[in-house]
Amino acid sequence: MPIPTELLNLAGEYAVASRLCRFCHYAQLTFGNRKRTDILVDAADHTLFRVEVKAKQGREWLRVQAPRQGGFIILVDFEHKLTEDPPDFYILNLKDWINLVEAYRQRHPQIQVDENYCIRHPDGWQGLNLTVEWVQQHHRAWWKLPATNVEPPHA
Repeated sequence: MPIPTELLNLAGEYAVASRLCRFCHYAQLTFGNRKRTDILVDAADHTLFRVEVKAKQGREWLRVQAPRQGGFIILVDFEHKLTEDPPDFYILNLKDWINLVEAYRQRHPQIQVDENYCIRHPDGWQGLNLTVEWVQQHHRAWWKLPATNVEPPHA
């Protein structure tokens, strides 16, 4: 059963906050319609950072924007998941975002990228639509977050 559109991002935010708490981080959701931070995190080592969450249950995450300096984007994928199945998570920092933008710009040279790595298309549309194929290497990359005791995969 699909998650209603008005609850999809909220379900993603709670899923991320729950996972962060399991890493012994204090994760506080923010609420509102015009926010750039979905979760404020006080990590186990008292490092503070911001998380922006995007959730999807179809093929793409829509209109994803750059994370703030020192922040993270966590993409939550509910596609092909039953209600009781955990979603998949993709963790990106600003460096990861910049690499995505540069790869996208090579394929679409008409886009504009500002100093904060926000993308503007010629028609005024902003952001990137992302698929799992674009972010696969960031799957379960919890080790990128401060004070998260998860080993990075061995190359």
